[in-house]
Amino acid sequence: MLLLLAQALFVATPFTPERSFTSGVEGPATDKAGNVFAVSYQRTDTIGRVTPEGKAELWVTMPEGSLGNGIRFTPEGRMFVADYKGHNILEIDPVTRKFTVFAKVPTPFQPNDIALAPDGTLWASDPDWKGGAGQVWRIGKDAKVMKAASMTSTSNGIEVSPNGKYLYVNESGARTVWRFRIGRDGTLSKKKLLIQFPDFGMDGMRADVKGNLYVTRHGKGVVAIVSPKGKVIREVDVLGKMPTNITFGGPDGRTCYVTEVEHGRLVSFRAEFAGR
Repeated sequence: MLLLLAQALFVATPFTPERSFTSGVEGPATDKAGNVFAVSYQRTDTIGRVTPEGKAELWVTMPEGSLGNGIRFTPEGRMFVADYKGHNILEIDPVTRKFTVFAKVPTPFQPNDIALAPDGTLWASDPDWKGGAGQVWRIGKDAKVMKAASMTSTSNGIEVSPNGKYLYVNESGARTVWRFRIGRDGTLSKKKLLIQFPDFGMDGMRADVKGNLYVTRHGKGVVAIVSPKGKVIREVDVLGKMPTNITFGGPDGRTCYVTEVEHGRLVSFRAEFAGR
């Protein structure tokens, strides 16, 4: 802990060796023990586990017909994975490493990234890369799936605000981040543009406890930290041009882990505030 406190804020360093993951590296999520999980470890059909010290290993191979993308852990330790090839939300038992289909998403496209709300609801982005459009799905704790929103561009990164009142969805094609109000019945309303970037793309994003969004800027090689009012607070260089996703972890929740395609690895940096 003392070493973590001494590290400079917002300065990225390599966390895993180069080419330890393929160009499909995505997902990252941390468990209670501080291990980081990401898809495409050495092969695209895998999930790798990285210890807090940065030692990576093959953790599990995906079922035939499935490929993983976004990963989330619940506070109780349940593990969910967006299976974009099989069009499922998979649950993996962290002890037995057995897969079950938690929910079937009725889409011909993804799901891509997933977000976990404080009440246990899952939200999934669903980009139609070929058609240049997208949608958002709500998956309840009872595994019931509901189409929540249609997007005019490719829906990609997705996150819930710390208070559970808002859903953020970004569109890679339009370089926009939208905010929706989450109703008591799970419906989305009051769609509002949070920010539109003038260039480059974007991918996954996560929020800290203050409600700031950490947005991976694909092509620019940074994580943009955006305030709840839509202002860029700072940009963090992540040592490669193609970051795909981000998560928070570490003993105090203030270590950010970023998956990065150009070098096929994870990098990490310290943040001012913990992830939500």
